[in-house]
Amino acid sequence: MKNTFTSDNEIKSEIINLSAILNLPKGTETFVSDIHGEYDEFAHILRNGSGNTKQKVSELFTGRLTDESQKKLAFLIYYPSEILRQTKNKFESNDDLNQWYMTTFNNLIEMLQYTANKYTRSKVRKAMDSEFVYITEELLYADPSDGTKHLYYSEIMDSIIRLKMADSFIISTCHTIQKLVVDHLHIIGDVYDRGPHPDLIIDHLMNNCGSLDFQWGNHDILWIGSVSGSKLCMANLVRISARYDNLDILSESYGINFDKLEKFALKNYQPLKSFCPKSDTGTQITPEIEQRNNCVQQAIAIMQFKLEGQAIKRNPDFLMSSRMMLGKLTNSKKHINIGGKKYDIVDGCFQLVDSNDPYKLTKEESIIIDDLIEQFINSKKLCKHMKYMVDNGSMYLRYNGNLLLHGCVPVDSQGEMLSLKLAGKKYSGKSLFDFFDKVLRAAFSNPQTKDCYNSDILWYLWTGKLSPLFGKGDMTTFERYFINDKSLQHEKKNPYYSLRKEEWFADKLLQEFGLDVKTGHIINGHTPVKLGHSPIMANGKIFVIDGGMSKPYHKTTGIGGYTLLYNSYGLQLVTHEPFTTRQKAIKDMTDVVSTKRVIEQSVKRQTVGDTDIGRQIKKQIAELSARLN
Repeated sequence: MKNTFTSDNEIKSEIINLSAILNLPKGTETFVSDIHGEYDEFAHILRNGSGNTKQKVSELFTGRLTDESQKKLAFLIYYPSEILRQTKNKFESNDDLNQWYMTTFNNLIEMLQYTANKYTRSKVRKAMDSEFVYITEELLYADPSDGTKHLYYSEIMDSIIRLKMADSFIISTCHTIQKLVVDHLHIIGDVYDRGPHPDLIIDHLMNNCGSLDFQWGNHDILWIGSVSGSKLCMANLVRISARYDNLDILSESYGINFDKLEKFALKNYQPLKSFCPKSDTGTQITPEIEQRNNCVQQAIAIMQFKLEGQAIKRNPDFLMSSRMMLGKLTNSKKHINIGGKKYDIVDGCFQLVDSNDPYKLTKEESIIIDDLIEQFINSKKLCKHMKYMVDNGSMYLRYNGNLLLHGCVPVDSQGEMLSLKLAGKKYSGKSLFDFFDKVLRAAFSNPQTKDCYNSDILWYLWTGKLSPLFGKGDMTTFERYFINDKSLQHEKKNPYYSLRKEEWFADKLLQEFGLDVKTGHIINGHTPVKLGHSPIMANGKIFVIDGGMSKPYHKTTGIGGYTLLYNSYGLQLVTHEPFTTRQKAIKDMTDVVSTKRVIEQSVKRQTVGDTDIGRQIKKQIAELSARLN
């Protein structure tokens, strides 16, 4: 709030401005979860405002434009550069093109007026391209009924065409509309892993998205942890990247050099069936890359299991001794003893595991791990991206009366909050989330390459039984690689995932986090909603919006993901069809929104005054009023 008021009149003017803002309609919030590197689909959803843009075009132009013309206008707003190229090629004369420009200017300005009507002029101005602010504002706030200025406005548009600025103006206006269709974006975790371009997602958000927040997901933690100095987070990250043919993201986008690791892996390991890489990107893996990924995966997995044993020994409070798997191997390393039973090892690759000291890294392994962690910590682009996620993120968020979190609140079968005891202090429910949030920020702000408590906590967030981001009893990576027994490979979910269907349980969670049980909701990601199951639970109080944006989940969910819209009229659940490619979407003008379902409607249209920002504004008004003489 401005503090340099020089007179009562200035204070009164500010009070008038703030009071007026309270009566504007509440801005639209969009909730997205589990993007997993699917940049093209995510960018399309942002461009179309989760279907909001198409809906506004329909509201504004039905009866005036055909359905086909409405579709063309919507796609122009989504992809202005590409649609411009497609459209201009169809015109045989400049006169026809110029007439199209004039019609398009009018339609876009009208669309901009419609999307801007719930915002202040200053906010709309900030969304505009600085090069076109004057021109856009002149047209935006024009009065169509004012005949005296008709020639004035016509000349502005004629001049835009004559000076060859038409394309730039259209692109600028479309981008402004994109920014205003959604007021605030919530990303409920897991930007990273599996898909091909998480780096482009962060770049897009940094360059094109204003107001947003992240609730960190379990996969995001591996990336944040890696630049914070956690060797275990880094080893898991590299292993997963090798498994899903994504090492190139790390090398090409973030400058991580894997030469030492690759040479070591190819020298000490041979391809094994259990370590065959998978391509979630749809690209064909060449035999050479397949061999590299296979052997790298083995090498880093063994280092990971060794580092896990060391971390578990350092932290008995984690209660994870059952996960010290290398020490359970028989001397021959062809069998393993678990729970008093001996199991055969499949595709064993334990040649660098010392039976007398199974968790000790070899000298060469230590050099590789130290080299990699230094690279992660010193990757400028990766650190920049992670700083963006940390600065704009949190373990959970209370926003406009709703609770946003990626995974779960660890509970027992009766719904009681489970406690994690660390250094003699117990944490559960909200205090558990607050503890992890505090440690993550401390670790990120002061990266340590030496083994330390904060790094171990970050790894616990990835795999610990009471981690709100993991939400399972054990992470059975070892069993899935080496033991052919489904019962051992099963990862038992926390009771949270069955109890969240119950309204009483939702009320208990809302109370734990200090929210109103009558009006509050809990918005989750993390677990894809299977085909035939409802994402709406607990009598409409819990929404699970991981509908499978990542391509491998499409068969499980049958859709391309969910998003949630919360505007001044209430809540809408948006179901998205599976996305094919950006090129096909543009060429065929195929959208991905299949259905919108109103799941809660406000009795009266909500205003800014009903929001968290509104409460801050009311506080400012009270403080200003107290300063008046």
